Amino acid sequence: MLMLNDFKYLTNNLCDTNWGFMITVAGSANVAPNSAYPPTPHPNGYDFNWQHGRILQEFQLNYITGGEGIMETREGTFRVKEGTVIVLHPNMWHRYKPLAETGWTEHYVGFMGSIAESLIGSTELLSKNKVIVLGFHEKIIELYHEIFSQVKDERPGYQQICSGLIVQLMGHILSIKKNEDFTRNPIQKAIQKACIIIRENPSENLNIEKIAGELQVNYSHFRKAFKKYTGLSPLQYHTSLRIKQAIDLLTNSSLSIKEISYKLGFCSVFYFSKLFKEKTGKTPFEYRKSITMGAK
Repeated sequence: MLMLNDFKYLTNNLCDTNWGFMITVAGSANVAPNSAYPPTPHPNGYDFNWQHGRILQEFQLNYITGGEGIMETREGTFRVKEGTVIVLHPNMWHRYKPLAETGWTEHYVGFMGSIAESLIGSTELLSKNKVIVLGFHEKIIELYHEIFSQVKDERPGYQQICSGLIVQLMGHILSIKKNEDFTRNPIQKAIQKACIIIRENPSENLNIEKIAGELQVNYSHFRKAFKKYTGLSPLQYHTSLRIKQAIDLLTNSSLSIKEISYKLGFCSVFYFSKLFKEKTGKTPFEYRKSITMGAK
């Protein structure tokens, strides 16, 4: 378990580098009011003072679970409240500290690698925000504890296990922020109901505007909220389900491509084949042939 005021800096080998995701540090600190910060000396490259700030060569996620403070970057000054995640990027000048009157409790993890860069860069939330207000979430703390329990003994493969745990950590941060827009919002229930309707009718040529009307929500608002909630427009969501069902039928049934096309409600075999290739990179015939060849 992660104990307060405990930390560990880590090394990596060629296998870890090739993995593309390496943990570099994990730790926590309970900084009492009117205490020096950072609370204990850290290795060269990590230690810093308020006057000069610091530049790291890695990403860090620092979760503040008590107290308040401030953070400064070249972009400005940010208030750090309880329940905030500080997001640090490689080569980013920064400095942060708790307020003298409150102190703070922090849990932090550092990491680097090509996969880490790709994951961070793929989401606007983590790539552009320096502070993310989450509130208190027990699952986030559990992940920090589990990460530290892995790095404490440095058993073979701990780097790979920790990389997965950090990906989970980032996933939970993203999920928490995405769901904020829908909490206690009536549109969430409408979207969930619409997803059920679409899933139960993959072969139907659904009228999404009609579904929105039946759910008593404005179509334009519903369509925008649906895409924000699922990542797809209602039509894209429906099409995705139809293609998945087509793949299942091509793989596990003896139905002809024409029969599958009409079973799934496509207006023509030509349109079905064209759409299938757009989504999978192969025509239905090519896909079925590849499955047959692979089974031999």
